Parts: sequence; C-alpha cells; structure tokens
Amino acid sequence: MATRVTKRRDRSPATRRPPHRIALLFNANKVYDREIIEGIGAYLHSTRADWDLFLEDDFRARLAGLAQWHVDGIIADYDDPGVAAAVADARIPVVAVGGSYADAANYPAGVPYVATDNAGLVKLAHDHLVESGLPNLAMYSLPEAPGNRWAREREAAFVRLEPGALVYRGFQTSAIDWNRALEALTDWIASLAKPVGIMAVTDARARHLMQACTVAGIAVPEQVAIVGIDNDPLTRSLTRIGLSSVRQGTHEMGRIAARLLHQMLHGARLASRRVVVPPAGLNLQASSRHTRPFSAQVMKARHFIRQHGCQGVKNEQVAAYVGESRSTLEHRFRVELGTTVHQELLRHRLEAARELLQHAEISIAAVADRAGFSTMQYLYTVFKRELGTTPAAYRRALTTG
Repeated sequence: MATRVTKRRDRSPATRRPPHRIALLFNANKVYDREIIEGIGAYLHSTRADWDLFLEDDFRARLAGLAQWHVDGIIADYDDPGVAAAVADARIPVVAVGGSYADAANYPAGVPYVATDNAGLVKLAHDHLVESGLPNLAMYSLPEAPGNRWAREREAAFVRLEPGALVYRGFQTSAIDWNRALEALTDWIASLAKPVGIMAVTDARARHLMQACTVAGIAVPEQVAIVGIDNDPLTRSLTRIGLSSVRQGTHEMGRIAARLLHQMLHGARLASRRVVVPPAGLNLQASSRHTRPFSAQVMKARHFIRQHGCQGVKNEQVAAYVGESRSTLEHRFRVELGTTVHQELLRHRLEAARELLQHAEISIAAVADRAGFSTMQYLYTVFKRELGTTPAAYRRALTTG
C-alpha cells in the first residue's frame, strides 16, 4: 500500500491545478535511500513545486505493474537493475539516482542521472588512512551480484590508489551463514600484515570488521584501523567503538534529482544531464584514530576500555583482561602513554558523555549512566575539572554555537 505525502500551493479553487503525482522508487530501509528522500523533501519545502509523492511499502513487488501507476514523473534508484529495467520504457519524465562510474559508457542512456561520487568516497577514506601513518591497506567489499555494481566501482577506485592491495568480498551474510562468514572474515583479518587500515564499502561491512576484531582480540585502531561509508546512525549505535565513516552527499543528491524532475515536468529536456555529487566529509571517530604502536599489553588494555569503559569497569578488571598485575599495567601506561589506567578510563567516559550530550532527548542523568559515571554529580565534577563547564552548559553551547 502506498504512503501519500502531499505538498500543495495556496490557490483559489478556481485556479488550482492538480498536483503532479510523483513516484519515488527507493528502499527506505537503507540509510542511503532515506537520505535521498529527505533531500527531495527539502527541495519541495524550499520551492513552489506542487507534488503528491507516492512511496510504496514494497515497490519492487509492484514493478511489473508500473505502467498502471498513472504518475507524472519518477525518481528511481538505478543501482537496482530491476528498477532500471522496469522504468526503461516509461513515457514520462524519469530521473535516475545511483553510483558514479569510471567508464561513462556504463551510465544509462536517455535519462538524467544524479550520482554519488564513488571514486571521491574511496579517496577520502584512503587518504585519511594513509595520513594516519598506516603502512598496509586493504578493503572489505561485497560479493558479486547485479545489485552490487557500485561496490565493484569502489573496489576499482581503491585498487587504482593502492595497486596490488588486498580486497576481500566475503559472504552475502544472513542469519544462516553468519558464523561461517564471521569465521572467514576473522581469518582474513588475522592474515593481514599489521598495523593495517581497512576500508569497508559500507558501514554495515565496517561493523562486521569490528565484530571480527572483537572476537579475535585484535586492537582497534592500533592494529586494525577501520573506515566505513554511509555515516549510518543505526550502524554506529551498534558498535561500542566509535565508527569513522565517509558521509555521502545524499541530501544534495535528492535536492538535485527533485530540481531536475521539476524542470522536466515543465518542458526541459535533460536526457544527457549527469551530476556527480562529492562526499560531504568524514565523520572521524575512534575506529580509525591510529597512533604509534604500543606494547601488546597496552593495546589490549585500550581495546578493552573502548569496548567496556562505559560499563563501569575498574582498573582491576582491565588488568585482569590483559593478564598482568595492576601495578605492572599502570607502569606500562605511564611509560608508553604518560597517563594512568584510571585516567584513560575517565577520558573514554568523558568522550562518550560529550557525544551523548549532542542528543537533546537524552537526559543528563541518562548521559551519566550510559557513559559509565557512577553518579550524575561525578559527571558534573569531571566536566568542571576537565572542561571548565557543566554538562548542561556544554549542551546549551552545542545548540547555540
């Protein structure tokens, strides 16, 4: 069943024209598609475009009957070959959205095309890993499939930057074969020369890397630094270590696609138009903040702190995980990091609290609990001592600054 969203201009009944009926062929379960749809919505709210938008709950199940939809225009995800084939013979304006191609011959003919810059996304992640001083680089991609053409483009872009670099495609994961996929991925990571920077073609694949490293006890980012693509809030919420990710220019893609369709609905001929939208930047988090190599014990301790530091663990538990006495581990931290285990725990919790305070819906009491502070008062004490402000004032500064 279609969801209908209407935006109309204020006109008198005598002069009102019927709004254009526009179908959006996207999978709203994916953050990439959702953000493109948001960009389309932003365009409508900022212009006088008069559209009724139709979003099918499961549009792929209805592709065969597309001709009976009686719409005036379509914006479609052309990374899905089934969608591209279904609208190929449409006699109404169509704007295609998808990944960019190094070979211009791979772009669909006859439709304007708005693309995410696959080469630009890869270069941004690659350059960050290189600048972090990592001597080895690799990529974790997706298996061969018709709908994964964009992943092949990212692989090719990566290999152009790193000739001879290892690319692992792994499995198309499901609940049935997840254990086998995780075991194979863990074996691949273990086989790589360390330290290594691994770029994942999506945040979902980056999360697999994080899970495999946790299972194998491999320190992130000291031994394996990880960068994904999508900046997906849902995926980031499922990782205990903050995930670095390249932000695609999806909102801008949606706005451009809507503008092109608006022009076509009013007579513009744009069949040969191609627009490649660059990445919006890199969200730098702990997963790729590679530093100089430390002893195995310190790396293991810091990895444990990133995994469990917000769960109220104490110095003794960190030392027990490493397999050393508390005094020995404290000595290593002082010599190698110039700090103590307690200070490292506190720094991690403070970073977590600062991240949580960006979300206005989370109370300060909940921030203290989720960041691992024993009481809200202790959170206030640490903020005043380390940052010279209070959590409430810090939050106000975020919203006003």
